[in-house]
Amino acid sequence: MSLESLKVDLSGQTAIVTGASQGLGRAMAIALGAAKARVACVARNAAKLAETVAAIEAAGGQAEAMACDVSQRENVEKIIETVAEGWGRLDILVNNAGITRDTLLPAMSDEQWDDVINTNLRGAFLFCRAASQRMMRARYGRIINISSVSGLIGNAGQTNYSASKAGLIGLTRSLAKELAKRKVTVNAVAPGFIESEMTQALGDAVLGEVKKRIPAQRIGTGDDVAACVLFLASPAASYITGQTLTVDGGMTC
Repeated sequence: MSLESLKVDLSGQTAIVTGASQGLGRAMAIALGAAKARVACVARNAAKLAETVAAIEAAGGQAEAMACDVSQRENVEKIIETVAEGWGRLDILVNNAGITRDTLLPAMSDEQWDDVINTNLRGAFLFCRAASQRMMRARYGRIINISSVSGLIGNAGQTNYSASKAGLIGLTRSLAKELAKRKVTVNAVAPGFIESEMTQALGDAVLGEVKKRIPAQRIGTGDDVAACVLFLASPAASYITGQTLTVDGGMTC
């Protein structure tokens, strides 16, 4: 699936993408904007958010930067209110905000555990709770939670991150059952090894070994993940809910 071949029209719809300042969040926000949705770009870094908004607007889309700590209930509820009331509707929510604080569990501090769970899982919970109330009343909505293959198979040194991403899958399945009757779908996307500044820093030798473990024989791109999110956000995905779509080139098959 590629963005070039996937034709989705989200004209008149509004979307919120958390963690939109860089990486996957930026790619997903740009894809939604290109599909003509108006996008609220959420993250802590206002300067980087401005770059995402500029990229969307340069392509002819509409977007607005909204700086926010996603673990704070008051901030989250304010953003939902701003979009739903100020923009007239809320159709799509992509919970992508996430951090890592990697270390082996015996050496992991309370703060390293709490920071990751609060951002990755509590943040998604807060946005889902506030957004679902609006979507249920409108009898339409698309909620997409960005998990990870680490939430499916685990990863040494990432017990906090893997737990948060596995928690997102459980949240997705349960919430999907609660909202299906109101025509609100809830799905998860679990990316595998995706190109980023962090992966490039590993060097060619390490990347070569990683590619050997992936049946597709390549590292994924932000557009690979964005294409899946775009489909799940579209009206065409109305009968898909409670699912976790793994985007990893076959690494976990």
